[in-house]
Order: sequence, then C-alpha cells, then structure tokens
Amino acid sequence: MIRNPLLVAAIAVNFFVACTQTKSQHEQVLGSPCEECELLFEGMPKQISWRTTISEPDEPGEPLIISGTIFKKDGKTPAPGVILYIYQTDNRGLYSPSPNQILGKAHGHLRGWMKTDEQGRYEFKTIRPAPYPNRKDPQHIHPIIYEPGKGYYWVDDYLFDDDPLLTEQQRNRPTERGGLGIIKVDKSPDGVWIGSRDIVLSF
Repeated sequence: MIRNPLLVAAIAVNFFVACTQTKSQHEQVLGSPCEECELLFEGMPKQISWRTTISEPDEPGEPLIISGTIFKKDGKTPAPGVILYIYQTDNRGLYSPSPNQILGKAHGHLRGWMKTDEQGRYEFKTIRPAPYPNRKDPQHIHPIIYEPGKGYYWVDDYLFDDDPLLTEQQRNRPTERGGLGIIKVDKSPDGVWIGSRDIVLSF
C-alpha cells in the first residue's frame, strides 16, 4: 500500500495528464456531437490489425463474427488505414468493465480496435450483444470511426435484422452515417453468428 500522500497525488496527476494528452494529440470530433467518442483513445493499442477478437473464449454469450469493407466517401474506393472502434453490451445487456479495467470503463470490457488494410477490410470476433435490461432498445454494437489526419465521429449502430425488438420505424428510418447498419446474420453449423457490413466514410 502507498502511504505517502504526495506520491499518491503525483501518480494521480500523471495518470490524468496521460489520459488528456491521449485525446489532445488527435484531431477533434467531426460533425454532430459524439457522446463519449473520445474514449476510443483510452487504451488504444499502438499496433492495430485489420482484424481483432473482442471476447475471450469463456465469455458468456453466442459467438459472432462481423466483417466488411470501409470505403471512402465515394462509396467505391477502399479506405486503408482507417481505425474502427467498437464497444457493446455483454450477454446481460450491460457495459460491464473487467475487474482490472482502468481505461474506457464506461464502454465496458467488450471493446476493440481495427485498422483497415490496403483493401479497406476489417473483421471482429465477439459475442452477440444483449439488449439493455427492462428497455425496448434492440441489440446493437456502437461503432466509432477515426480517420487519421481528419478526426473521429460516430456511424450508425450495428443492428440485427432478426432482432424482434427492431421496429418497422427503425428498419425504415433514413441512414444517418456510414451506410445501412442493419445486418443479416446466419448461424454456422458450429453455432457462430456470421454477418457483414460495409461502411462508407462521411468526411
């Protein structure tokens, strides 16, 4: 246990400065307000692959794999080097942090980063998220785009076409950012949900 109060204060200040510097050295949010989007920088690895695994093998829930291509604003040209950050609920519908998690706790432990390859590809393995408890919001995964040299912003959530909580109004609402977020998923013979979604950059 650290008993020196000055040392404790110094550690706290250094931790705060490190977190704020992480945000300040990047471009700011683009477009409309982006709630908690700056958390994408908390704990972001220095080396990021185009594919990642979000959940551990013993994570409760049904396994899910989503892949796709991120395109430039023209909707045709693959966009390499774009960072896609996602976060989601666990199988109870909660953003539950891991016991030793310090950074990005508000987004829970099911969070991760991908950096598109030369073909604009990304892929992540996780579990299928549960809806919020005692609410009517459908299952969803939050995505945030970070375009180095430009900034960061949200795109429409990943939603699931077979979700009974997905209303007709939600199915028919205009796409705001990133292209259609409602994806069709199929379960493989080994019990893994498989889906795909392409994303079109907004800026």
